[in-house]
Parts: sequence; structure tokens; C-alpha cells
Amino acid sequence: MERVLRVYGRPLDPRFPVVCLDEAGTALREHVRDPLPMEPGHPRREDYEEERRGYADLFLWVAPFLGSRQITVTHRHTKQEFARVLRELVTAFPQAERITLVLDNLSTHQPGALFEAFPPEEAAAIDAKLEWVFTPKHGSWLNLAELEWSVLRRQCLARRIADAVTLRQEIAAWVADRNAERVTYQWHFTPEDARQALPHAYPVVSPTNATTDEIVIRTA
Repeated sequence: MERVLRVYGRPLDPRFPVVCLDEAGTALREHVRDPLPMEPGHPRREDYEEERRGYADLFLWVAPFLGSRQITVTHRHTKQEFARVLRELVTAFPQAERITLVLDNLSTHQPGALFEAFPPEEAAAIDAKLEWVFTPKHGSWLNLAELEWSVLRRQCLARRIADAVTLRQEIAAWVADRNAERVTYQWHFTPEDARQALPHAYPVVSPTNATTDEIVIRTA
């Protein structure tokens, strides 16, 4: 946890951007009956019944302190898809000496995915541009991509979208607006704050005799 917090506390430097990455899925849904049009004094009304049209996977990365983000829509979430997203990410920061990548410990989220998708030379070149920083177990809230997901769901995905083509168009428009506004995040929660607010997350060293220390683990 503290490693992630120290990353967020680094001085802003475009040569070493911090990028948070996450993935999630969304159902493609279509109206069974056409919505009733909006009328004076009445909002647009939709029937509750819907038809499922499949599923799409979304890879989202955001540079929270630089105000840029990108979302890739795929039909599945394999190591190969993840590796291609990393290649696009590295390409998006051509001037960066190294990108600090914050992400969770999902089984597909590993450097080895690059070597399963690309020739060794290309995979190694992409990996060399990345500093991998994983959030701890049950610590996905530390990933600022979670906040970006929340905004995306409220502003773009909280309605029925029937197909992947429309989904890509709507998400691309949302991303373009957010990037044009250069929406950034501020992070104020420090390692010192964590030690005060989350004491249960830290082991406590309790000496039992002159030669041996016993590690006592507090549980929440």
C-alpha cells in the first residue's frame, strides 16, 4: 500500500508519468420497445424490458496528474489484449523515459503477457519502459482508475447501448471531452495518514524476550 502512496506523492514529471490501468466489462443492451419521446412536463420514458446483445470488455488507463486517458473496447480480456493495450500506452507517451504503471494483481496483469503476445525483442522494449506497481489485495481503491470508472459509468454507460460500434463511438466522444478539459486528480492521502487511519493493515513487532521478536498481526 505504501509503495502506491509514495508513487502518488512523487513530484510531477512528464518524463516519468504515473498511469493507472484497470479493466471492466459492460453488457450490451437493446430496447425491446422504443422509448416514449420526451413531452412537455414529462421526461423521456423507457420500458424496463431489454434484450442482451453480448458483452464488451473495456481497458481503461488514466494519467491522473497529467489529465489524459484512453479506453480500448475489446470482446474479451486475455493476456494478448492486455499486452496490446500496454503497447498503445507506451506509444501514447513517446517522450517518457519510464512510465509508472499502477494496476491490480489480476492474473493477466503480468509482464509475461508481453512475451506471449509479441516477439521477445519488442516485448522486452515495452517492458523496459514500464515500472510495475501493484495494489495490495483488497486495495483496489488505491488505483485512481477506479475513480475514472465511476465517472464513465455515470456519464456514459448508465443507459442502454446495443452494439460494440456504438459503444466505441460513445466512449471515444467521452474520452475526447475529458482529455480536452484535461481533467486531473489530486491525491492527499500519504503513508503517514495510512499509518494513522489504517493501523490494522500494519504488523506490530512485540518483543517477547531479549533475543527473539514475535510478530503480532492485527486483523480488522
